Amino acid sequence: MAISVFDMFKVGIGPSSSHTVGPMVAATRFINELVELGLFASVKAVKVQLRGSLSATGKGHGTDAAVLAGLGGGWPETVDPTWVTGIVAQTKESKTLVLANTSGSVSKTIPFDYDGDLEFASYNCRIRDPHPNAMTLWAFDETGTELARKNFYSIGGGFIATDETVDKKTATATVAAKIPYPFRTASELLGHCSATQLSIAQLVLANEAAIGRDEAEVTRRMHRIWDVMHSAIERGCSTEGVLPGGLKVRRRAPLLAKDLQSEEADPLSVMDRVSVWAIAVNEENAAGGRVVTAPTNGAAGIIPAVLNYSRQAKAVLSVCDDPIRDFLLTAGTIGTIYQQTASISGAEVGCQGEVGVASSMAAAGLAQVRGGSPEQVCNAAEIGLEHHLGLTCDPVGGLVQVPCIERNAVGAVTAITAARLALAGDGRQLVSLDQVMETMMATGSDMMSKYKETSTGGLAVSLAEC
Repeated sequence: MAISVFDMFKVGIGPSSSHTVGPMVAATRFINELVELGLFASVKAVKVQLRGSLSATGKGHGTDAAVLAGLGGGWPETVDPTWVTGIVAQTKESKTLVLANTSGSVSKTIPFDYDGDLEFASYNCRIRDPHPNAMTLWAFDETGTELARKNFYSIGGGFIATDETVDKKTATATVAAKIPYPFRTASELLGHCSATQLSIAQLVLANEAAIGRDEAEVTRRMHRIWDVMHSAIERGCSTEGVLPGGLKVRRRAPLLAKDLQSEEADPLSVMDRVSVWAIAVNEENAAGGRVVTAPTNGAAGIIPAVLNYSRQAKAVLSVCDDPIRDFLLTAGTIGTIYQQTASISGAEVGCQGEVGVASSMAAAGLAQVRGGSPEQVCNAAEIGLEHHLGLTCDPVGGLVQVPCIERNAVGAVTAITAARLALAGDGRQLVSLDQVMETMMATGSDMMSKYKETSTGGLAVSLAEC
């Protein structure tokens, strides 16, 4: 069993992969399972309980809207963001909820009391859960008899686990096909590259072929992912206004982009553009727009910004057959190692697991298209994470805005620095990528819960007190 590189890049909507995309997927799967079990026709009521970080910052992260949309058949990749934005108000006003499966082949309207049937449980309720992003869904018949009950855990990046799969080894094993080069760690990946003399991108292409995706399909799908990323950059650079949520944060990307167009030549303008692109994507994410989890929504601006830099700054060497494909394949591959052996969940390890991992992935992708060896690519990834160790997740107001948006700009610039440092060396590392991942997990374990996406410490409290 393995995890596909495509699992790391999910097209969805903002503002959070763990709090929006994951819960929407969980709710949709719950309804689909009711249909498969022949229970849907008997359902007259549903209830939802959100626990842990999903409860603490769920309203600011749009978890309530995501769950309601998921129960109505919404799927992150195709759902209309404007429908999701208005679903909470609509449900409160009508006191009803439409239930539907993903295909829309069955649907019904049931009574639903937002305040009574959707519970944001006390944060302490999470101590019995195996993951801090926990939720339970119930379905009842007309007599109030429980028809079904299921616990879901949103483990980061839109990945969902259940009681049966919350163990990391089973939760992230998404591909049943036997692949020629299985790996869970960076050392195993480097071992395959050394034995075959393949680059990381070439090796993963061979694995994807074993899954049933030939090179043409992989290339097409990777370019589709880039198209969504690039569209988010363009929308973010042209859409003005104030972000939703109450903090009254004004979008800055359009103004910054205009300033760059009118600026005289500046040696640092390239870095300024990278920052603008990262900010543009995360402002789109904060507004509930369509982005790509890379590996999460809170860090969704880093990889698009660095990839755009590699294209516009002509930072790609001729050794790369398809820069977009190879960049994303390499970045996604590093992401699969984090997902299988460490974490990409801010609620589990803080923002080092989101912005830190995204910066690490982007550094690896850039090193690849700059002609780096597998050792240099992993060195770039290690540097990218190493300098984010200990980064807390303390969103002000429970919103993915402050400090999240600016952190994407800093993470993107750090990724470029990491790649350039790695390429200046021979790939030999004093600290390995696997070791820095272990350190991140140990640091996350030591980190107090108030610094892990609960908005009960750090900037979330300091700003409120000012």
